[in-house]
Amino acid sequence: MNTTPEPVVDAPVIDLPLPPPGTMGPPEEYGRLRRECPLAKVRLPVGATAWYATRYDDVKDLVADSRLIRPSINDWPPSPGQAPGDEPGLITMMELEGPQHAALRRALSEPFSVRSVRSRLPRIRRSADRLLDAFLDGDEPGDLVVRFLEPFPVMVMCDLVGIPYDDSQYFVPKADAALGALLTLEEGREATSQLRAYITSLLERKRREPDDDVLTELVRECEHGTLDHESAVSFGLSMLVAGYRTSTMFLADAVLTLLTVPGAYARLRDDRDLMPGAVEELLRYVPVMNGVVVLQAVEDIELHGRTIRAGDAVLPVLASANRDGSVFADGDRLDLSRADNPHLAFGRGAHNCIGSHLARAQMTVCLEALFDRLPHLRLAEGHPPIWEDESPSKSPITLPVRWSAPEAAA
Repeated sequence: MNTTPEPVVDAPVIDLPLPPPGTMGPPEEYGRLRRECPLAKVRLPVGATAWYATRYDDVKDLVADSRLIRPSINDWPPSPGQAPGDEPGLITMMELEGPQHAALRRALSEPFSVRSVRSRLPRIRRSADRLLDAFLDGDEPGDLVVRFLEPFPVMVMCDLVGIPYDDSQYFVPKADAALGALLTLEEGREATSQLRAYITSLLERKRREPDDDVLTELVRECEHGTLDHESAVSFGLSMLVAGYRTSTMFLADAVLTLLTVPGAYARLRDDRDLMPGAVEELLRYVPVMNGVVVLQAVEDIELHGRTIRAGDAVLPVLASANRDGSVFADGDRLDLSRADNPHLAFGRGAHNCIGSHLARAQMTVCLEALFDRLPHLRLAEGHPPIWEDESPSKSPITLPVRWSAPEAAA
């Protein structure tokens, strides 16, 4: 009897799944891939391929697997003739490993703790109200993304971290270029050097002119020898690139979802006891993380009869995992009363999102401010949102709304 195992057929190579045009998604392929090909190979627009994992259990394990690291966009995919590490890349907290990463997380544990974030809630609400004051002074329909949902997380992040809000016109476009590097690699790589120069100069300014903010505290840690300069730069880059943009996308998609699902906005507006669970459900349901977490194997990994080779890229798709019906009953339906909700929106393991408490607070304050100030908020008929359809991470870049009472507008 022949006991030689049959060879495993190579994984098919598919194009990177993208959400349908004009929607937040998720891509239609998620359900089929979870059922039929939970570890596929995708062809990325930058010319590389990556392993694409879509099931909850696999994604949960992969994002915490020490055999996978997050490369900078200067290291992966490598440019022709370039060796990894030839130049400083976008080294954020996600790319830091070992003692450097542990020391930085220790230094940040207090300012990003539940207690600290809770103490900042009045300041966060004042930021929301200040933006909404100006929004309500404008004409209807108004663009809720451009005038509130986009600047709000930037304002909150800048206030906490110590980045001048007025500088956002400079760093936001460059951060977007870095985030979009999966699609526009050269532009993203060019933006990283400019962002590094900006945060380095800002840290030097904090050394000369200390303030009550996180960057100043990190400068002190560097002076005391408990933190190295590159780790402080990495944190600053994390805040510039991911400290607000992911929140902007989550907020825009969450508000659009509440305004689109019949009765959802009014239900949460009128029953604030639902808020904590509803925030978790929106974090699960909103498919922002459509395959943009790029990891790289440092040794071979066996999964579903296939071998992820050392050096291969892996995309654990958080948005697909969060819709997996084997974990979330009726996973494609928004359930504001969902009780059991172990979503993976903030990752897990050593690199779980350190800003998760702040992100939850921002969404809670954002929604409460909208409910209080714009109780009749609704989409503006005849003015559909505008989408940027080339990115795997989808949120509306405009959201025209009306807010006056319907009877008053009649």
